[in-house]
Amino acid sequence: MTLLGQFALWAAFLLGLWCVTIAFSGRWRRRPELSQSVIRSVYAVCGCLLVASVALWKGLISHDFNIEYVAAYTSRNLPSYYIFTAFWAGQKGSLLFWAVVLSIFAAAAQLLTSRRYAYLMPYVAGVTSAVVVFFVGVMLFAADPFERLGFTPEDGRGLNPQLQNVGMVIHPPMLYLGYISITIPFAFAVAALLSRRLDTGWIHAIRKWTLVSWLFLSIGITLGMWWAYVELGWGGYWAWDPVENASFLPWLTMTAFLHSVMIQEKRGMLKRWNLGLIIGTFLLSIFGTFITRSGVIASVHSFTQSNVGYFFLAFLVVGAILSFTLLYTRWSLLEAEVQLESMVSREAAFLFNNLLFVGIAFSVLWGTLFPILSELVKGTKITVGPPFFNRVNVPLGLLLLALTGVGPLIAWRKASTANLKRQFIVPAASGVLTLVALLALGIRDLYAIMALALAGFVAGTIMQEFYRGVRARRRMHGESTPVALVHLIGRNRRRYGGYIVHAGILIYFVAFAGMAFKREREATLKPGQSVELSSPFGHTYRFTHVGISQYEALNRIVSAATVEVAKNGRRAGLMSSEKRQHVDSFKRPTFEPSTEVAIRSNLQEDVYIVFAGAVNGTEEAVYRFNVNPLVWWVWFGGLVLALGGLITMWPGGGPLAVSTRRVQAGYEAALVGAAKE
Repeated sequence: MTLLGQFALWAAFLLGLWCVTIAFSGRWRRRPELSQSVIRSVYAVCGCLLVASVALWKGLISHDFNIEYVAAYTSRNLPSYYIFTAFWAGQKGSLLFWAVVLSIFAAAAQLLTSRRYAYLMPYVAGVTSAVVVFFVGVMLFAADPFERLGFTPEDGRGLNPQLQNVGMVIHPPMLYLGYISITIPFAFAVAALLSRRLDTGWIHAIRKWTLVSWLFLSIGITLGMWWAYVELGWGGYWAWDPVENASFLPWLTMTAFLHSVMIQEKRGMLKRWNLGLIIGTFLLSIFGTFITRSGVIASVHSFTQSNVGYFFLAFLVVGAILSFTLLYTRWSLLEAEVQLESMVSREAAFLFNNLLFVGIAFSVLWGTLFPILSELVKGTKITVGPPFFNRVNVPLGLLLLALTGVGPLIAWRKASTANLKRQFIVPAASGVLTLVALLALGIRDLYAIMALALAGFVAGTIMQEFYRGVRARRRMHGESTPVALVHLIGRNRRRYGGYIVHAGILIYFVAFAGMAFKREREATLKPGQSVELSSPFGHTYRFTHVGISQYEALNRIVSAATVEVAKNGRRAGLMSSEKRQHVDSFKRPTFEPSTEVAIRSNLQEDVYIVFAGAVNGTEEAVYRFNVNPLVWWVWFGGLVLALGGLITMWPGGGPLAVSTRRVQAGYEAALVGAAKE
């Protein structure tokens, strides 16, 4: 199967080169058969890479340890679902995963895009094929997933213990899907620049693709936070790690694009800015891949240092030069159709929103690159820690949260004083009441108070928008409240799906604010000894060390430390945290010992216990006890955000129950009337 896999890679490489050459030569414009050849090449490349993927999976499943990649990331005693996920666990396999998924997306873009954008599709094929050719070339010349060893080991090394988590099944694929699908909007943007067709056509063509990419990235980042929380044992879910930052950067710029593109569609503004955001987002996705694979920055998420990083650095530089040069050559064709009329308008709010997103992205990028730059300049690597990122980004994030509530309240073009008073009274009252309640409860942490008060303001905005929309539908159609709500969302998916996304972001901020009140205590306990820890919600937890037990599982030797937990004097049950020594099928240790955290979660707080180790081989145990407030709401916020994203991108919408212009005008009048009351 390795020969078949390598043959498939070479076939994909050569077919991709053919596609790139013909697409960018422009010969297809007068020869329809060449245009079809370019598009068919995309399908052929996809087929070849699917064959290569099947060949690698066959080697993984059959335990062909003569393949270096199989021996490095699997073992005979590894659970079967982790053998499946080993495909993307290492550098070589993840490169093939990236290439095959991109080829599937490229083929889907050709297949699903409307014929009215046919003038863009050969260029789109050329751009996507160029990226695929790069990844396949890296595999062929630097990181061959089918490389064979000079001997066949009895067993493989197995999968890193930190990756032996259910999150490994879904987190990396989701994040990769987000990274990879960014290439499709980028390809359409480049195609629009090359064809000089710079109206809103290319934006309409990529709307769903951009939302797909944003949604996958959002889910992937949230799952990454969850994985870090349950697997790494440090008690948090975001540490401003370089690889975390690398995934956050394209999410920031893509979110900015999703907001600013509405201004271009509605008002014909920010054309240059939007193209720059799409190009920048793609380059940041490649930058994230470079950070992960180069080894230039230490991270628990990164692969080992290798020469692959140089390939990505070269691709990043060349891609940036070519893309921005192309944008510069089309600069005169991208004049705004209108100018900003007022700073008190929805356009201005979106503009400030974009500046904040880009400002946060710049600060994260600077903090991530600073260790590299300091080593180049001074010869010493200076690491930038969480205090820098928090000091800069927390205030910017709070401003962004405020704009989340302000934007929907301001009219397009220019808002009147009467409009502002009418729109802001309920959200402002909601924010003020939240602030008063927080002060009455004795909360004094400045950033937490600001976050929660602004959350009250944004919640008021969202509820007001839904209330007015539902009331307008009830007036026009006589529907019950639940039916009116469902129809309101179904008929206006982009708008109200966006509000649901804002609700998810709001929940994130509330949950993040909760971590300002976390409690932590370390203790060394003998069996029967106890410690107590208070929670911000007034509960008192008592932890009593029961003992340490040892047992063998399928691919590990486990030392489990058990604690009896009492809450406010009442027994709440037992919790066990583990130290795991992973072994191969011959009981030989394969990795350093890992820790399995004990977590008990409810809507208020998490009890989080880490067993740090036994004292001198006895049953005396070293523990770290945490009470982390509102963590459950982080994961719930991710679900709400994903739901809003799905609603926004869901195709169709069906015919309106009553679709005449007269009734639609009446509905809009009812909505305005609801706003005035």
